[in-house]
Amino acid sequence: MACRKDGKGRVLRKGEHYRKTDGRYSYIYTDPLGKKRTIYAKSLVTLRQKEDELVRDQMDGLNVYVAGSADVNFLFDRYISTKTELRSTTKANYLYTWDHFIRDTFGKKKIKDVKYSDVLFFYTDLITNKGLQVNTLESINTVLRPTFELAVRDDIIRRNPVDGAYAEVKKRNGGARKSRRALTVEQQREFIDYVAKNPFFFHWYPFFVFLLGTGCRIGEAIGIRWDDVDMKKRTININHSLTYYTRYDNSFKCEFRVSEPKTEAGIRTIPMMGPVYEVLKSEYQRQQEEGFCVAEVDGMTNFIFTNRFGNPHNPQAVNRAIKRIVDAHNAEEEVEAKKKKREPIMLPRFSCHIFRHTFASRFCENETNVKVIQEVMGHADVSTTMNIYAEANPEVTREALEKLAKNMDVF
Repeated sequence: MACRKDGKGRVLRKGEHYRKTDGRYSYIYTDPLGKKRTIYAKSLVTLRQKEDELVRDQMDGLNVYVAGSADVNFLFDRYISTKTELRSTTKANYLYTWDHFIRDTFGKKKIKDVKYSDVLFFYTDLITNKGLQVNTLESINTVLRPTFELAVRDDIIRRNPVDGAYAEVKKRNGGARKSRRALTVEQQREFIDYVAKNPFFFHWYPFFVFLLGTGCRIGEAIGIRWDDVDMKKRTININHSLTYYTRYDNSFKCEFRVSEPKTEAGIRTIPMMGPVYEVLKSEYQRQQEEGFCVAEVDGMTNFIFTNRFGNPHNPQAVNRAIKRIVDAHNAEEEVEAKKKKREPIMLPRFSCHIFRHTFASRFCENETNVKVIQEVMGHADVSTTMNIYAEANPEVTREALEKLAKNMDVF
């Protein structure tokens, strides 16, 4: 039975109680929503420490009820609903990342229960046991951290438990993310020549030449239409992108949608190089005989590059095609090199984004005006152009120094 003094004769404060039956202390208080709540402790000192925390929370305006009852999924859904400025592609990526990696596991934790160590364990498990790469973990951190930041700003929690977790796990697992490597000139030439001469893969030749000759993002390339091409002026107008979304009806099916380019700088006009003009000219003549694309995506049609069903290319299908081509080339090249007693020219496996990466590297090797490169690539920030795409090629570096030596009189 509760009494106003504990077993040691100490006077209890209002709301405090001591139970002789089990020697436990309790404190009854009213939460911000007017509901009665009770906290328990084995000692009066511990109980009053908890009381002090409650008082501090109330003085800071913390909503203890919400923090105690809502889970992390609730917080994310609230966060994403406020991000009205996000492009549709970015929002779709955020939702995919959350649903695929967080919602059914970490997302079910109560907001108030999540500690820094919990985030560390979660990230480490994704890397160690789930086999995720560091760059995928970065995408997860990109949505998890601002989600908890919303809870901090809403005064639901005091500190963001995600702060610093990604950096620590990244450091433990080799530091920097794997850098994308552009194809060398030899690899680029070998790949294109192989596709051009192979009857099974030749139908990919115009599309790959377009990618390597324009530096377009994959979504921009699969979405290009004849309406966007001026064959007389030899220019290509990049003004939209095609994305392959997961439907929101939980049918596990995907569909194409038209969206704006990644950044405002992505809206640009690209002059055609000779090889690009030639493949587009040939492709137009072929389609005049066989028919143009009639597939429609968000009111747009007349797409240039399509699959055998007459639909725009799926980026994943492009990646699968590249893998088949690389594997077939390497298998044939090994046999051919042994016959001719020479070193084989092996191609690395790569994704369709490496075409853009390779174009930018060749551009940087042959153009000194960074603003021109930035404009053609459609980068909002010139540092992206230099830091991500401009790789130091040993051969090009040597040629640059030799050219410098010839122009200097001091040697």
